[in-house]
Amino acid sequence: MRKSIILLVGSLFLGLNFLVAQDLYMPRNIVKAFKNGTRSLDGNPGKNYWQNKGVYDINVMVNPETKAVTGEETIAYTNNSPDTLKMIAIRFVNNLHKPEAPRSGYASADFLDSGLTITSFWINDLQYNIDAKNWGTVVAIRLKTPLLPHSSTTLKINWNYPLSKQSGREGQIDSTTFYCAYSYPRVSVYDDYNGWDMLPHSDRQEFYNDFNDYKLNVKVPKDYVVWATGNLLNADEVLQPAIAKRLKDSYLSDSVIHIATHNDMQQKKVTRQYSWNIWKFEANDITDVCFGTSNHYVWDGASTIVDRKTGRRTSMQAAYNETSEDFHHSVAFGQNALKYFSTQYPGVPFPFPKMTAFQGFADMEYPMMVNDSHVDNMPFAQMLQDHEMAHSYFPFYMGINETRYAYMDEGWATTFEYLIGQEEYGKAHADAEYKAFRVKSWIGDPSTEEDQPIITMSTQVSGAGYGNNSYVKASLSYLALKDMLGDALFKKALHHYMDVWHSKHPIPWDYFNAMSAGAGENLNWFFQNWFFTNNYIDLKINGVKKQKDDYVVEIRNVGGFAIPFDIVMTYADGQTARIHETPAIWKGNEQVQRIKIPSRQAIQSIQLDGGIFMDYTPTDNVWKAE
Repeated sequence: MRKSIILLVGSLFLGLNFLVAQDLYMPRNIVKAFKNGTRSLDGNPGKNYWQNKGVYDINVMVNPETKAVTGEETIAYTNNSPDTLKMIAIRFVNNLHKPEAPRSGYASADFLDSGLTITSFWINDLQYNIDAKNWGTVVAIRLKTPLLPHSSTTLKINWNYPLSKQSGREGQIDSTTFYCAYSYPRVSVYDDYNGWDMLPHSDRQEFYNDFNDYKLNVKVPKDYVVWATGNLLNADEVLQPAIAKRLKDSYLSDSVIHIATHNDMQQKKVTRQYSWNIWKFEANDITDVCFGTSNHYVWDGASTIVDRKTGRRTSMQAAYNETSEDFHHSVAFGQNALKYFSTQYPGVPFPFPKMTAFQGFADMEYPMMVNDSHVDNMPFAQMLQDHEMAHSYFPFYMGINETRYAYMDEGWATTFEYLIGQEEYGKAHADAEYKAFRVKSWIGDPSTEEDQPIITMSTQVSGAGYGNNSYVKASLSYLALKDMLGDALFKKALHHYMDVWHSKHPIPWDYFNAMSAGAGENLNWFFQNWFFTNNYIDLKINGVKKQKDDYVVEIRNVGGFAIPFDIVMTYADGQTARIHETPAIWKGNEQVQRIKIPSRQAIQSIQLDGGIFMDYTPTDNVWKAE
């Protein structure tokens, strides 16, 4: 049964007073959050908004011989909520390698391992007898002393786990190269609309974390370089002087600097020649940290200005196998992406001081890092890196709950991937790639019963339905809104959403309300059409009538989505003309529209062209004069 709430909120947008009717479906827990004032129908965080925070001090050792990761950490966790917490949820995503863990498909023996071992666990100087053998990816621990509202506690955890032989999002890339992600136990999110985040992970779900402060120390043997989230604090302690100088020079260089070449690595000229080196990193107000390490990867670096007002630069680095041709271009690819994202779309100065492209197998984003596979096709390799780097904004700047709402970040990364692709290789190439790699997978999906409303929780769709919602349909909705509002107003609305919700935890209804506020108009009809229905893309020319000097084209929206499209007229003399219609045409009537085309010339044919909005049945998009 559809549950709606009708709330009228007086707002002032663009100097005009009007009332916004909030009639989009909301689950009961989301309704409660709005009633409690933690979220607001004006698109801003509510007057009672809060979120919790951890300060992490992590020491990790990677043993290349045993392929084990051993760590100890201290977490100062602050409960900013109005609730007394009687339990605390600990999340360790890498337990999805355990044989008992839920997964979306078959797992090879090389993917499986024994998971996390806890050797010591303390909270506020009270020892807890923890046996992690039966832990999944998240577990609730009953507190011996409840954590009161607006108070803090300190956790101290010692742990270890094996690096899986099969590398995906993390694990062994080769015998001496490892990617360590989700590699420490963390406090799960406690939020205003669902309490403790207890959703288990599979190999499909993505992530949801608080904005924390991190100190990360990584101990590795000599000749191993570490690339990680955050700023490297002790380059002079772990790198030989010439290499440390190249690294520092790269922070201010527009040209690519080969920080550590293949010969440097072979001749052991890169790291300090102590038995072990400890690499120290720091990152604040960020959702996660990770690192990669290798004793043979080469290292490039440069930088680019991301904030023209202040002259602030971001370091762009790459770590890769010398034989991978595409990665030789990674720093240049990254510099271009950093400039585009900072100045064009989303048009927000890149929020972090560093980005590293690390060669692995995941094609996956992490704060200040991407773990991408080798690709022979150079334009595709650039598109892949662009997509993962775009995630720096969604979810890492915006704090999206990817586990529940993957379309709130994958859809944006797909959109930015398409828009930057137009600059890199031209609109025709970008359109062709977007249609071939993105839209065809959805519109040509024979199992259309998998096609659920975008608003559906990402944990509740599987197979093709997950990708269709998270990437394709969500991206098309953002591009349709851009077409309807125009670039200037769309960017204004997007910036408003990002300004008020960055470093917080927006949910879909915050996006809907903030975009309406930023645009200065009630967009609920559009969001209802795109997010809360089983619509798809299918237009049909019902008929064309000649009325004096006009042609009247009746267009039926069979699929239902409010999409933009062109009407292409071919005249008797062979010339053509186009009329563009934005999605606004469907606001008054989402089923049928009649469009008058003034023409004293005879029109021989009319065709509907949706461009990247590919039609399910394109054969009925054409009319020809008899």
